[in-house]
Amino acid sequence: MKKEYWYVIIAYIVMQLSSLIGIPIVAFIGAAMGKSLKEMETLSIPYWLVISFSLTLVIVLLLLRKERRTETDLRDASSPASSAAWAFAGVFLALFAQSIAASIENMIGIEMGSENTQEIIKLIEMFPVIILVSSIIGPILEEIVFRKIIFGSLHKKMNFFFSALISSVIFALAHMEPEHVILYSAMGFTFAFLYVKTKRIIVPIIAHVTMNTMVVLLQSVFREDIERMIKEAEKIQSFIGGL
Repeated sequence: MKKEYWYVIIAYIVMQLSSLIGIPIVAFIGAAMGKSLKEMETLSIPYWLVISFSLTLVIVLLLLRKERRTETDLRDASSPASSAAWAFAGVFLALFAQSIAASIENMIGIEMGSENTQEIIKLIEMFPVIILVSSIIGPILEEIVFRKIIFGSLHKKMNFFFSALISSVIFALAHMEPEHVILYSAMGFTFAFLYVKTKRIIVPIIAHVTMNTMVVLLQSVFREDIERMIKEAEKIQSFIGGL
């Protein structure tokens, strides 16, 4: 593995652990500027998430800036039109894989719903700027780390199934919800397939960004509209059932 890849992985791990130091620092700075401690307890988390993720993305892009595709790489990669089609199809492939994984988890007694997702939705409802982290910066970093670097390095030494399996399980465990390892692994497999199929990391990035954005919009921005539609549908169903 290239040394730049190791630096990227280290930067990503540091980012994940940085809240232990970063959040108290932000709270202290805010308090020093006249903010109340109670207010900073609420504000320090979203502030640090935006700062740490944005800074890490810049560092990662700088570390990878010297990467150049060879003529062979460009020849093997999908065309822009084909890549766009796979990025679009990838969203539905990921949703399909996620639904199957959720059904399997439900069958074996794992409660549906992600606490991680719900916490993010709560933060977005209070601080909409967090959507930049959950829907754009986060997915970009995850695809670079888990697909381009970890999966890509493993795939040079083993077949698709085992390299996708190992990288997807690592991807799942990184979300700190081991009970949903099947769910996250299914998405990891899908994004790894898109990367192998097109030879362009931008394809799983677009699919991942789009999928996360859809989830956020459905569970936050349009949640009340969806709940209202469901209630209206239930009323219609009850009316028809009573005829």
